[in-house]
Amino acid sequence: MTTSPGTPESSGPHPNHDRGLEFDVSTLLSRRRTFGVLFGGAATAALAACTPTDGAGSGTATSSASSATPSGTASSSTTAAASPSAAASPTVTRAIAECGVEIPQETAGPYPGDGSNGPNVLEASGVVRKDITSSFGTSGTKVDGVPLTVTLTLLDNANGCVPLSGAAVYAWHCDRDGKYSLYDSGLENENYLRGVQEADANGQLSFTTVFPGAYNGRWPHIHFEVFESLSNATSAGQLLAVSQIALTDAACRDVYATAGYETSAANFPNTTLKSDNVFGDDGGIYQLATMTGSAKAGYTAALNVTI
Repeated sequence: MTTSPGTPESSGPHPNHDRGLEFDVSTLLSRRRTFGVLFGGAATAALAACTPTDGAGSGTATSSASSATPSGTASSSTTAAASPSAAASPTVTRAIAECGVEIPQETAGPYPGDGSNGPNVLEASGVVRKDITSSFGTSGTKVDGVPLTVTLTLLDNANGCVPLSGAAVYAWHCDRDGKYSLYDSGLENENYLRGVQEADANGQLSFTTVFPGAYNGRWPHIHFEVFESLSNATSAGQLLAVSQIALTDAACRDVYATAGYETSAANFPNTTLKSDNVFGDDGGIYQLATMTGSAKAGYTAALNVTI
């Protein structure tokens, strides 16, 4: 059970919540050399969300508004050039067919834990893991919440939208109370809800976690950074992209109606996708996950990430 003694009043704004790309781009650029054009003008949009590779039981399905690529965004030439491996799932096949729009670059926020703003969990032994629901190292604290499986499909836009195998993703998010390990008061020695995974031959990777909470000023979301390789990820090295996943309205309403998410239920109505300072420019259309499941059975969230 997660506790947060001494934290600020949870119904108010999260202290220093994500304040947009301008807030931390200088820190990120000074720490790392990027691959290609990291924050270039071309990185202004992302591929629509895909259908998860595995369901979350027989619960109610909620579909992302971005399940279809907007007209004109996919290039027929890049689509034709891409071909999945023989073992590619329908998810990967669809992702390649829809490829052509790169993931928007976003702020890493004030709580990345990647060494750019205080603690660096990436260099800690144990950070490479699929299940991120517990702390590792000196603490074994396990967080409570509705189960959530997050699947990302990474695609290499510069090479015909082929799966970006061998790349790695560092993902992190707040707990059900809207608090961040490593940063919030009382949680400085915890590192739960943070982890790294390597993409397989089809460019896919997954995390097992819990549904994040809602805090004032932000729409419910999951942060992630994409690295060229696992070795780069675990040494805070070559960075390909920084972005965020938006969770669907229907899934949030379903989860926040359950016991344990009372604070999130109170905070959730206060910020919309349009008023959110990260997703508000386009309503999160290119970062809105496709979600299936229910609060009772658990949820899955999936997103195509074109780089």
